[in-house]
Amino acid sequence: MSIQNRYEFLYLFDCESGNPNGDPDAGNAPRIDPEDMRGLVSDVALKRRVRNYVQAARGNIAPNAIFIEHATNLNRPIVKAHEETGGVPEKGASKDKVRQAREWMFRTFYDVRAFGAVMSTGPNAGQVRGPVQFSFAKSLDPVLPLDISITRMAVAEDVKGAKTSEDYLKWENEQPEDKLRTMGRKNLIPYGLYIGKGFISANLADTANNGTDFSDNDLTLLWESIANMYDHDRSSSKGYMSRRGLYVFKHVGTDNGNSEQRARQAKLGCAPAQALLDLGKVIDIQKNEDAMKKDNNITPRKFSHYIVKVNKGNIPSGIELWTWNDNTGTLVREHPGA
Repeated sequence: MSIQNRYEFLYLFDCESGNPNGDPDAGNAPRIDPEDMRGLVSDVALKRRVRNYVQAARGNIAPNAIFIEHATNLNRPIVKAHEETGGVPEKGASKDKVRQAREWMFRTFYDVRAFGAVMSTGPNAGQVRGPVQFSFAKSLDPVLPLDISITRMAVAEDVKGAKTSEDYLKWENEQPEDKLRTMGRKNLIPYGLYIGKGFISANLADTANNGTDFSDNDLTLLWESIANMYDHDRSSSKGYMSRRGLYVFKHVGTDNGNSEQRARQAKLGCAPAQALLDLGKVIDIQKNEDAMKKDNNITPRKFSHYIVKVNKGNIPSGIELWTWNDNTGTLVREHPGA
C-alpha cells in the first residue's frame, strides 16, 4: 500500500576540510552561489548517495534494486521490463505494454518508486515523476573554496614502446628521481553546515493517480538512507562529512470527527511547506558566539559553533514532528500533531 501522508523534511549535514559537491564546469571546485558565496550541493548528489546506500544495504536486488547505477546503459533494464511482462521491447509499444513495463520497473527498482524516472530513452516504459524530491542544499554561511597543491611521489606515464613490467622498470631506472614525481591539486572548503530540504507527495505515490506505489516500507528505508548515507560515502576528496540533523514533518490532519476528511487532509497537507521548512519558524539555527570565541574563531569551523533550536510552539495544527534518534536507529516523534 502506498504512503497516505504528505511529508516535508529538513536535512542538516556538514563538511570539514573536503569537497561536498564538485562542479565539473569549474575544475571540480566546490559548488557555490556567486551572489552570497554560500556552498551548494545538488539534489542529484543527494539522490546519488541515497541510491548508493540502498544498493549497499539491500544488495541491489528487487524490490530494492537501483535503476540508475554507475556506468550502465539504462535501456537494458527497460528492455528487461518488456521481456519480463511478455511484451516486445520496441519503441512503438502499445499503451498497455508500456503500462505493464512501467509497473515492472516500479516493482523492481527502489529509485524509480522514490524519485521517478524517464524510461522512454529507447524502448518505452513511460515517464513518471517520483513522490520524493530534494532541493539543492545550501550552506548556512559563506564558504571559502581552496585550491591546494599536492605532490604525488610517483607518476603514471604511458611509456612508448613499453610492453612488459621489465620495460617499465628499465624506463624508471633511467629517469632522474625528480622526474618520477608529479604535482596535483585538491579542492576543498574548511567548513560548511548545509541545509537540505525535501518533499514527499502521497498523491505521486498513489497508483490510483498513476503514482509509483511508494510504500511505508520504502519510506522507512529512505529515512535510514538519509541518516546514514554519508557514513558509507567516505573518500579523500569528501573530507569529513556528517549528518547533523533530520527533522521530518508528517501531515496527519486536524479533523478528529471525520476520518475521511482527516485522511484527505493528511494526504494533501495541513500547512504550506514554507511554514515548516523556513529557518526561524520551527527550526532555528544561530551561531554559538561563545563557542567560537573559546576556539578563537570568527566564523564557524565545526558544528558546535552553531545552536539548533526547535520551536515546537510554531508547529501548525495537524503536523507531527519526527527526528532521527541514533540510539534506536529510527525516527522518534517529538511533537504529536493535532
